[in-house]
Amino acid sequence: MAERHDHTALLRALDGAVRGEVESDATARALNTMDASNYRRVPLAVVAPRDADDVAAALAVCRAHGVPVVPRGGGTSIAGQATGTGVVLDLTRHLRRITALDAESRTAVVQPGVVLDELRAAAAPHGLTFGPDPSTHSRCTLGGMIGNNSCGAHSVAWGTTADNIHALTVARYGGDTLRLGRGRWDSAPAGLRELAGGHLALLRTGFPELPRRISGYALDALLPERGPDLARAFCGSEGTLGVVTEATVRLVETPRARALAVLGYADESAAAEAAPGLLPYRPLTVEGMAADLVREPAGLPRGAAWLLVETGGGTPAEARAHAERILRAADAVDGAVVTDPAGQRILWRIREDAAGTATRMADGSEAWPGWEDCAVPPARLGPYLRDFRRLLAEHGLRGTPYGHFGEGCIHVRIDFDLLSTDGVARFRRFSEELATLVVAHGGSLSGEHGDGQARAELLPRMYGDELVALFGEFKDIWDPDGGMNPGILARPARLDENLRFEVLPRRPVDVVFGYPHDGGDFSAAVRRCVGVAKCRTAQTPDTGVMCPSFRVTGEEAHSTRGRARLLHEMLAGEIVTDGWRSEEVRDALDLCLSCKGCRSDCPVGVDMATYKAEFLHHHYRRRRRPASHYTMGRLPQWLRLAAPFAGVLNALAGISPLATLTKRLAGIAPERTLPVLARKTFTRWVRARRRGKRPLLPDGRTVTLWPDTFTDHLSPEVGRAAVRVLEAAGRTAVHPGRGVCCGLTYVSTGQLDRARKVMRRTLDRMGASLGDPLVVLEPSCAATLRTDLPELLPDDPRAARLAASVRTLAQYLEEYAPDWQPPRLDRPAVGQTHCHQHAVLGDAAERRLRERAGLTGELSGGCCGLAGNFGFERGHWEVSAACAEERLLPSVRGAAPGTEILADGFSCRTQLEQLGGVRARHLAEALAEGLDEADARPYGD
Repeated sequence: MAERHDHTALLRALDGAVRGEVESDATARALNTMDASNYRRVPLAVVAPRDADDVAAALAVCRAHGVPVVPRGGGTSIAGQATGTGVVLDLTRHLRRITALDAESRTAVVQPGVVLDELRAAAAPHGLTFGPDPSTHSRCTLGGMIGNNSCGAHSVAWGTTADNIHALTVARYGGDTLRLGRGRWDSAPAGLRELAGGHLALLRTGFPELPRRISGYALDALLPERGPDLARAFCGSEGTLGVVTEATVRLVETPRARALAVLGYADESAAAEAAPGLLPYRPLTVEGMAADLVREPAGLPRGAAWLLVETGGGTPAEARAHAERILRAADAVDGAVVTDPAGQRILWRIREDAAGTATRMADGSEAWPGWEDCAVPPARLGPYLRDFRRLLAEHGLRGTPYGHFGEGCIHVRIDFDLLSTDGVARFRRFSEELATLVVAHGGSLSGEHGDGQARAELLPRMYGDELVALFGEFKDIWDPDGGMNPGILARPARLDENLRFEVLPRRPVDVVFGYPHDGGDFSAAVRRCVGVAKCRTAQTPDTGVMCPSFRVTGEEAHSTRGRARLLHEMLAGEIVTDGWRSEEVRDALDLCLSCKGCRSDCPVGVDMATYKAEFLHHHYRRRRRPASHYTMGRLPQWLRLAAPFAGVLNALAGISPLATLTKRLAGIAPERTLPVLARKTFTRWVRARRRGKRPLLPDGRTVTLWPDTFTDHLSPEVGRAAVRVLEAAGRTAVHPGRGVCCGLTYVSTGQLDRARKVMRRTLDRMGASLGDPLVVLEPSCAATLRTDLPELLPDDPRAARLAASVRTLAQYLEEYAPDWQPPRLDRPAVGQTHCHQHAVLGDAAERRLRERAGLTGELSGGCCGLAGNFGFERGHWEVSAACAEERLLPSVRGAAPGTEILADGFSCRTQLEQLGGVRARHLAEALAEGLDEADARPYGD
């Protein structure tokens, strides 16, 4: 469409007509330049309508000003159709109501911003669910699913989104509203019935019959023998016809029990050829993946490729029997039936995270979507995969296919070079040849995610020019002004236009961290975020840590993806124009807790804690910093100076006016209580103990115990308890000497020059013990030594040696004292697994040690919300407290009397004490107390 808008007049008109938010600032625009595809388009503004009337009003204003519109849900589209150059309608903020759910008729009425998992949760008490379930089910919206005609793993049993839509209410460009259903033309746009009636032969013969034909417009739904079904014809239109404001969806009965037959095959072609033979057994899913997708195949049967075949039943025994029948019938190399729900979740997580994990090849090189979801008839899948692999090799490309083998739909990320002119040219040539190959096998260019900018240009190869011309007429009937998502489906943009990499710097950015997994290139690190948006997942018991601030605020800018998008635009320099000095990026990172959850929970390994530290380093270079950076950011040096005066300072902190003044000057939240300083530091206690000339055990029986700042100055009882436990295990704890520090507080506040200076001094002072096992009690300090140290000093081999030597107490005991038996505590335990432990160190050894000690129950995940300096900083109190209320505080409040409250992190213990009035303990303390009680028992007890 010809753009004729006046930006100021447009915004003024939108502000006057829409009750929801109208945003045109750099942050709002930057957050919506991309979806989960290779494409980028810069919007003029973002509108978050409050209701259907707002949607209609916004569309009317945009039509009057000649401004294009793109509706946007979760922004997880992989073909580029959720980006636009005009106004983006953000349907996720307010239009999130399930307005009706009728279990008897098995229908629900939903607004377009309802997240799929929210609908599934509402339907579950009735034994119902919504059948289509893309791997992004925890964050994709119903409106987006309708726009793309999404499918998911269970389409074998329950079909596509279009198969599960009863009726739609749709607003068109200009604001008029239509109610679409089946069997009637009276609500159709003028001219649509004549279009269908004049091309019946073409509509009957022009569409291939296969379960995953998603490409193009579903004009065959207009045939008289099919209804006509206007709602189905609208599904998959990718925002090019109108905006769904309400949908009546069909629900299906969900099996009471499920089992998973896991079948191993010699290669992916063998698995693909076996898949159609399993369909007569009526499985719920037949998913396939090969060994090059699975980095750690633990728990999988023998083979180089696997089918995951889910079955259902009225009872666990019935579901298992169904899976065992499939296992016996399958001609597999090996197989197993998994009935344990936790075991099934682990396997499904591998499959669901593939959209992210496949973006990095085994050697760390980048891979991209673009040919993410072609589909062929299931019987042709084996031959197609062999031809596909051959075509990859001919172009010198690599990819990792996986997907819905039972329906012939293959997902793949390919290591296209989309940064160079030659690489983009090869991307185009490969795309053209692959489209021809897919059509030769009777397939569809898109089998799930839509055509978008990635494939719509190639639709003539699949449908021919006559039917594609009809697509244009169909679009014009619905949208005669061409304002709805132009450049998508009808009269599409070229597949090599609008690539999001074009705007990034071609030379590496000067940075401090080494970024070893990204070739030292900060741009490559930022490119890791491909937009799958797992960071936008709602909190559930098994969702890990990421992303605590988003879970509190619900704002895209506070998600890992949102922050990565702002960093991308900072590097691009088009919207965010002041580089490292950007206030937009600074403000978005302000609520990042540096929990490191994204480092492990993000399928692509985005590490926002590191990016935040890098940004803060550059942002405040040679500039005045916030007060908290000088106080809490340099906490180790202040605590060393304060140690001799601990008693006096504690007394002064108890005087309210002085405490209030101290917090104001130090940038500390007024709601916080200042921690109590230890009168006798752990280091002083160790020295006094050594003066007692306690004998050292022989060589090989000593271990260095790290005196982190928090243990040393704020909770020395943890260090004393660890010494007691190590001695009980036959080891002597050795202090590494004065002046060692991991640099955590300097890193978290972006004082990276100081951090490196501190780290180098530490390496110097570790001396001969460098590389020997090093027990670190504070998880955040252990994580800093394990990751930040070698990444900040990549050229110092001593850093890698020290990082490799780091162990938690439980890890050390398991590795070096495997025969030691901990005391039996025999009581339930609740509390917090530190977010850095979850993300960097893992907690498997801690779980096993607790089990051996008789501590039952699970510790909560998530983030406590204090996160070092974050929760103490002024302005962070509300978010910090809300994070604690997500999982930690409820788990502790619900604990029975006598339950052990565990939290290895000083921050977690402080948060529990200040917000919950609970004293939590380090695992070392609980074990030490158990040892003391055992020693005090009379002989024979």
